[in-house]
This record gives sequence, structure tokens and C-alpha cells, in this order.
Amino acid sequence: MSEVLNVKNLTVRFEVKRGGGWNKKSYLYAVDDVSFTVKKGETLAIVGESGSGKTTAALAVARLVQSHSGKVELQGQDILQEGSEALRQIRQRVQFIFQDPYSSLNPRKRAESIVREPLDNLSKKTEKKKTEIVADLFEAVGLRPEQQRLFPHQFSGGQRQRIGIARALATQPELIICDEPVSALDVAVQAQILNLLRKLQKDFGLTYLFISHDLGVVQHMSDRIAVMYMGKIVEHGDRLSLFSNPRHPYTQALLSAVPTIDRKKRAKQKRILIPGEPPDPVNLPAGCRFANRCAIAQDICRSADPILKPDITGHETACHFVE
Repeated sequence: MSEVLNVKNLTVRFEVKRGGGWNKKSYLYAVDDVSFTVKKGETLAIVGESGSGKTTAALAVARLVQSHSGKVELQGQDILQEGSEALRQIRQRVQFIFQDPYSSLNPRKRAESIVREPLDNLSKKTEKKKTEIVADLFEAVGLRPEQQRLFPHQFSGGQRQRIGIARALATQPELIICDEPVSALDVAVQAQILNLLRKLQKDFGLTYLFISHDLGVVQHMSDRIAVMYMGKIVEHGDRLSLFSNPRHPYTQALLSAVPTIDRKKRAKQKRILIPGEPPDPVNLPAGCRFANRCAIAQDICRSADPILKPDITGHETACHFVE
């Protein structure tokens, strides 16, 4: 499979004001030297707790936040270097499904106009063709033709997210970034939306970058998974190997918290607690960022930052004691 997205050494930092000298600058590194690829037709999930940097990484890929350094190549084109007109063309190729279906839709526009908006702004198709595309998209996401004339407040949360999905599909993008697309929905509706996303992926050959903190959702959706902690990827592998044999202590702790309805699995499941608090993101310690909370940390962990290294299967882990 060809690579749709290739992210190399991506870093995003934000200036933080602190007391002291007038010219003293501090930076919060929300994403720190992160690299990953997404192949055509697959789903790469980025997981981690709140504050891990996963959403910021996704926003940087779409150029919705400014990157400090690195490359984001879409089909070989580094989109971080492009000017405003080229970026406008790139917007057709990368679309977003946002977390909150209540705030991501314009309440003053009808559903038809919301789905049609990317076509009006980014394409040169005829009015007749745009109308046909919108009608086809409503059918594809499971909405009725007469619902095109309704306003967002007349839809349920799941239906609003279907509108958001239709809008993301309007320009036939090469990459769709799903930022916690079901976290604001009821559990039963979550399953419907996830199944819809998988069906659309199969029908249209879609490529997803899927952001989530919910490992149950990720297990259902992803082909590969990257686990982030404090701005760094600490583990990266295919779904089966990561869930069956997690290597990093942080990943092991996350997976131990995933609930299961299987009694035998639940009886064997050993909960791994993560003690303490994450380090200060503006004043990060030397070495591994998880060291102060890790049960197997030793002196080298507190002095040397582990490198993300692959094993013979390609499963990557950033840990000095992965063996």
C-alpha cells in the first residue's frame, strides 16, 4: 500500500509566560519530534490520556495549528511549506471530523448548506453536480433526503455527527482526521457511528487518522496504533500485537484499565495503577518522561531519553528495558 501521510520529526510548541526576567521565554512542547505514516485505506489510531498531545498532532497535520519544525508529507508533498493558495487546494485533500457534533455545525445553516459548504469554498463543480453530491452523501451516511432542509437543532447527536461525516466526505479527501468522533455520544450511538465509519472506509477506500483516548473504540477501528505520552510516541505497532503483547509500561497500564464482559479475562486481568502525576510539561526532566511513574524505572531512565526502536516484527517501543 502506498503512503498517504508521512509525518517526520513533527514538533509543536507553545510559548508560556512565566514570572522572572522580562525576556525569559519558556515553551511547552505539546508534540515533540513525532514521526509516523498512514497508508492508503488503513486507519492509524493515536491514543493517550488528556494532555498527551494526540489532538495537537492531528491539528498540526491539518495545519490548524502552527508547527515549530518537522515535515508533513501528503502523497509526497510537504504541506507545511506551502503558501496560502496551495494550502487552499490541500484543504480539499485533508478533512476533519470534529469531536463535538453540537458545536461543530453552524446552527444558522440548514444541513444541506453545511454539507455543501466545502464544495462551495474549495471546488469548481457546477451547482447541479454539487446538489447531486450532497444528495448522495446524505444517503451514504444514513440520512433521509427531506432532512436536508432541517437545521442542526432538529437532529439528534448521532445524526449531527452523520452530517459532520458527510461534510468531511464532500471533497473526496485523501485523508480524514477523526478527532474523538464518538466521545460526545451515547454508547449505543457510538457503535452506530463507528460501524458507519468502517462501512464508508470499505465502500470508498478512505484513509483515517483516528484520535482517541478510548482503547475499546481503537480496538474496533484501527489497523495500527501509536501510543503517546507527554508529546512523545512511546509505542507503535499493529492492533493485534499491541493488544496481545504491549511492551511499554505505560501501554500495559492503559490496557489493564480496559473493561471486558468476558468473565475469564476479567478474572485474569491485573489492574496496573500509574502512581503520581505527569511531569511539568514546561520543565521536563531529563531522560524518559514516564520514569517518575514507572515501576521498572532505573537510573538510566532518569538520565537518557529512550529512542523509539523496532523489533524484528516492526513493533516499535521507546523503553530502555523493553526486553
